[in-house]
Amino acid sequence: MDFMRDFWGIILALVGAIAWLVRLESRGVANAEEIKRLWNQRREDMDAAKEGRARVDKRLDEIGSDVKQLLREVKK
Repeated sequence: MDFMRDFWGIILALVGAIAWLVRLESRGVANAEEIKRLWNQRREDMDAAKEGRARVDKRLDEIGSDVKQLLREVKK
């Protein structure tokens, strides 16, 4: 009993430190999972943007060919 009375502060500090470390570890694991999710979302967003740019490029090519055709008809 004397041991507990003499070292209760140190024991309490150790228990608190261990609890803090467990909490810190769980936060680190949660952050790692969130980073993985964000990388997957970034990849999906980049793929969608690439697809969107391809559609715009195709449409601009069509508009360009239409303009060239109209200019040819005007020159006749």
